[in-house]
Amino acid sequence: MFSFLALLTNSRYWLLHSLLMRLVLRCYGVRVGRGFYMQGVPRLKLKGLGRNIVFEDNVRILGDIDLRNRENGRIIFRTGVTVEGNCRFVSAREGTIDIGEGSIVTAYAIINGGADVLVGRQCIIGPRASINANEHRFERDVPVRQQGFVHADVIIEDDCWLAANVVLMKGVRLGKGSIIGAGAVVTRDTEPYSINGGVPAKKIGERR
Repeated sequence: MFSFLALLTNSRYWLLHSLLMRLVLRCYGVRVGRGFYMQGVPRLKLKGLGRNIVFEDNVRILGDIDLRNRENGRIIFRTGVTVEGNCRFVSAREGTIDIGEGSIVTAYAIINGGADVLVGRQCIIGPRASINANEHRFERDVPVRQQGFVHADVIIEDDCWLAANVVLMKGVRLGKGSIIGAGAVVTRDTEPYSINGGVPAKKIGERR
């Protein structure tokens, strides 16, 4: 429906739509800066405070977006961030998901933040990436679903590129300029400007 109307009215429809979505978000207490642009609808599942979700200036959302928080979870999109369609952001406990200035999160990425997930400036988060600041406990004699979680911060420094289907496990830090190859599972820190791939990921080269 939205796409059909956009074809009829070109970009003017999306500008009006963006103004409407901005009003909807503000009704939930979400903080929205100038130049907000959205080609979809927000799916809000807020068990925490709406004001803990922040869109700074000139953020572009190019499709539907799933935003969830619990307790004091915070989600921040810095100036100039782009988020493609059908991404999910979940922040809980005292965790903060912070997407740095000028970064892009591409389609179907999922970021789970029971602790902090801090993404630097000018990063690329590839399609269907999964970034997790938590994981299930898995002791033998209790069903996994009943055991709760363990948490640790995930840090992605400036100018990192995660290709398609990358998984980042809790507690890892990607050094500045790191590249993570498609399908890699990152279980430990990476060196600045390193190229990494595999399961589990290991260094396979360097940027030159």
